[in-house]
Amino acid sequence: MTNFLFIIALTAFFATLFQWAFRRLPGESWQFIAAVPSKRKDSDSWRAVNLTYYGFFNAFACVFSCAMVFLLMASIGAPFVSTFLIVILLIMICYPAARVVARLVEGKKHTLTIGGASFVGFLILPWLVLLLNEIGGNIIGQVPTVQFLAAVAIAYAFGEAFGRMACISFGCCYGKLIWHSPILVQKFLRGACFVFRGETKKVAYESGMSGMPLVPIQAVTAIVSTAAGLLGVWFFLNQQWGTAVIVPVAATQVWRVLSETLRADYRGDGRISVYQIMALLAVVYSIGVLLLLDPLVSSAPDITAGLRFLFTAKAIVILQTIWVSVFLFLGRSSVTSSDLSFHVVRDRI
Repeated sequence: MTNFLFIIALTAFFATLFQWAFRRLPGESWQFIAAVPSKRKDSDSWRAVNLTYYGFFNAFACVFSCAMVFLLMASIGAPFVSTFLIVILLIMICYPAARVVARLVEGKKHTLTIGGASFVGFLILPWLVLLLNEIGGNIIGQVPTVQFLAAVAIAYAFGEAFGRMACISFGCCYGKLIWHSPILVQKFLRGACFVFRGETKKVAYESGMSGMPLVPIQAVTAIVSTAAGLLGVWFFLNQQWGTAVIVPVAATQVWRVLSETLRADYRGDGRISVYQIMALLAVVYSIGVLLLLDPLVSSAPDITAGLRFLFTAKAIVILQTIWVSVFLFLGRSSVTSSDLSFHVVRDRI
């Protein structure tokens, strides 16, 4: 019963978030949180750094994903120190990879790719777990490899869903004009189109499609990813470890391949993008890894134990630190700038 209630609570949370986000975030006021003065421009104004909701939502996506890994691994009694070290190493590798892969594929210095970062994560994660178990397993405890892969696959699906809020606020990863999409897509999504406002959103300065009805591809991706994550949680809690890996990975990556046919943003040259190839390879790779690994015996998941751990001071401080770090890394806009001026309100002195 507890497992069922946990899944219902997750469903309700994402349903509430999406109902608000899909209506509000395409608006012009949901791109920037603040502008922070950084350098004096002249005697009357300052050049400022823009802090974005893109970084805000991506920070929450990362924290939600990390919390999910901590929760699921704690539910099976896995050692926290080992879990924490692997998660931190994964973050330290994947976030810089988001810039590097985007630069290699798209030739752009100031852009990011979650698809590229996730592909790097899929490649290195199994070996990262095995390496840590080999080097420090006798000291800090062994992490059950397949169970950890399942927890990360589930967390990734939820992070992908949460991260779409960042894309909506920034106007990136945007869909085609609704009348340029297949008839079936027009039939089902005509009443749910995204109309982005604001000339500083990527959809405006890259494609000039601000104010036009677009396929809400970010919303559909968020819903598909959430469903994949929920299914993964169900399989995990029922100790179907391999299925808990494959379902989230296959659902998110196959959808990535399909969704790019409905996207209008630049994805690199070629009819089939590098990101689509990466997504398919990630599915095949994950299946191959599972065939090589045997899941270590672990206790049956106890979701209440996982939840109790999340509310400890240790977990809260770690998650807060991760949020701040990711926000500082992703939240400072490098493609927009602003100028500020300050003055005294004389009639209030």
